[in-house]
Amino acid sequence: MTEETPGFDEQQPQGQPQQPDVPSSGSEDAEPKAAPEEGAAPAGDAAAAAQVAGLTAQLDQVRTALGERTADLQRLQAEYQNYRRRVERDRITVKEIAVANLLTELLPVLDDIGRAREHGELVGGFKSVAESLETVAAKMGLQQFGKEGEPFDPTIHEALMHSYAPDVTETTCVAILQPGYRIGERTIRPARVAVAEPQPGAQTVKADAESAETPDDKENGGPDEG
Repeated sequence: MTEETPGFDEQQPQGQPQQPDVPSSGSEDAEPKAAPEEGAAPAGDAAAAAQVAGLTAQLDQVRTALGERTADLQRLQAEYQNYRRRVERDRITVKEIAVANLLTELLPVLDDIGRAREHGELVGGFKSVAESLETVAAKMGLQQFGKEGEPFDPTIHEALMHSYAPDVTETTCVAILQPGYRIGERTIRPARVAVAEPQPGAQTVKADAESAETPDDKENGGPDEG
């Protein structure tokens, strides 16, 4: 009797060839990788160029908007400076007008003080008060003008009396009836004066007299010697 080989029944059935063992590892990696598509690099360059062009356009728009906002800011600043200067000028003008109105109301009082001084009545406590008032008015910019003998100027003088005088060569203020007052270059009251004009025909007579006084010896070179 022959001995049975253990495990013989578990062998493959007869008639079927034995398949060789094939390693299973790496079967999935055996598939070939897809080759890169042709023309991919040029397409990427075109996209990058388009993106750069878009960014450049946006940058130009931002620069344009920035320039417009800067111009608006400069214009607004200029308008604000003009507004400040206008407000300051108006403030000064209003102040000058207010001071001029106040001093105009005080002119009759100053005239009374002047007449009292001329008549010798400015004495005692009244003199101190009057001088203090004149000092305050001068500090506020009030200036008195008008003197005898100065030429008549219709822009600052008001002629209340008129006469002729042989000793004047032009219309002259011969008496100051009321002094004039100004604040800076602004006249708040003209000087009220009496004026005198040259005597009619006086200039013609004077010119004829000067021409008649010309000695004949100037033409002959001197007096004749005996």
